[in-house]
Amino acid sequence: MYAPRRLPQSDFVPVRNLRYHVLTWGTPSLARPPLVLLHGWMDVAASWQFVIDALAQERFVIAPDWRGFGQTGGGDVDNYWMPDYLADLDWLLDHYAADRAVDLVGHSMGGNVAMHYAGVRPGRIRRLVNLEGFGMPAYAPDEAPRRYARWIDENRQLHEGGMRLSGYSTPDGVARRLMKTNPRLSQDKADWLARQWARPVRQEDGSERWEIQGDAAHKVINANIFRVDETLALYAAITAPVLAVVASDDSLHGWWNGRYPLDEFHRRLEVLRELHTARVEDAGHMLHHDQPDQVAALIEDFFRAS
Repeated sequence: MYAPRRLPQSDFVPVRNLRYHVLTWGTPSLARPPLVLLHGWMDVAASWQFVIDALAQERFVIAPDWRGFGQTGGGDVDNYWMPDYLADLDWLLDHYAADRAVDLVGHSMGGNVAMHYAGVRPGRIRRLVNLEGFGMPAYAPDEAPRRYARWIDENRQLHEGGMRLSGYSTPDGVARRLMKTNPRLSQDKADWLARQWARPVRQEDGSERWEIQGDAAHKVINANIFRVDETLALYAAITAPVLAVVASDDSLHGWWNGRYPLDEFHRRLEVLRELHTARVEDAGHMLHHDQPDQVAALIEDFFRAS
C-alpha cells in the first residue's frame, strides 16, 4: 500500500453551521503564504496526498473536506449550492490566513469554486491554479423549466431513498471501483485512497460495509441553469495570475459529447487579466493522481514566480 511521506494533521473548524474537517501539512510561515488545496466532486481532502509528497519544498498546506464530503457534515440538506462553497472558503481563510492572501489550487469542482471565489474576493488570492475546473456548458433560458422540474423530481427521488451511494463489503472493493474509474491509478495508490474515500460502517446484522464518504444529496442537480455571462463577469474580476491546467485526455468530450468543447473553455479564460496555461501528458481528469510529480512541479514553478 502507498506510504505517505508527509503526514497531515487533522483539524475541525467551526464554519457557519458546520464542523469542517481540514487536513494541514507543515507549519505556518511568515515567509510564504498558505497553500490552499480544494478537492473536486465526490472526492476528499486526502486525495491531495500524492501531490503533497511530490512537492520539492516544505510549506504550510491547507486542504478541507467540502461540506457533505469526507468528515465534514452536510447540515441535513437535500441539495448543495455553489454560493455555500464560496462562503465556506471565506470562513476557512479567516481562520487559517487572517488577512493574508493565499496561493489557491482547485481541482474539478474545486477549480470552479476557486475561480468564482477569486472573482468575489480578488484581494485574498495571490496566485491561482485551476486543474480541470471547466464549469458547465452554456444553457439556453428555455431550458430552465425542464431544469427546475428535474431538480424537484431528483429531490423526491432522494427522499424516497432512490439516490444512495454505493457500498462495498471490503476496502478492496472500493479500490477496484477507483481503478475502474481511473485505469491509470496504481494498485498501491488505490488501496490507500480507498481507506480515505470510504469508511467502515457496522450494519444491523453485525457485518461491516465500506461506504463512500459523501452525501447522496450531491447527486441532485442544481436547480438554476449555468449562466456563462455571470461566470465571465466573475473571471474578469480576478486580479491574481491564473494557471489553467488540462490533462492530455479530453474529459469534456466524454462528458458533454461536443456540447461543451475544450476550445470554448479556453475562450472563456480570455477575459482573465493574466492567464498561463499548461497540459499534463499521460493523464486523465484525475491528473493529480495520474501524474502527481508533474502537477506538483507546475504548482511550485507557478507560485515561485514573482
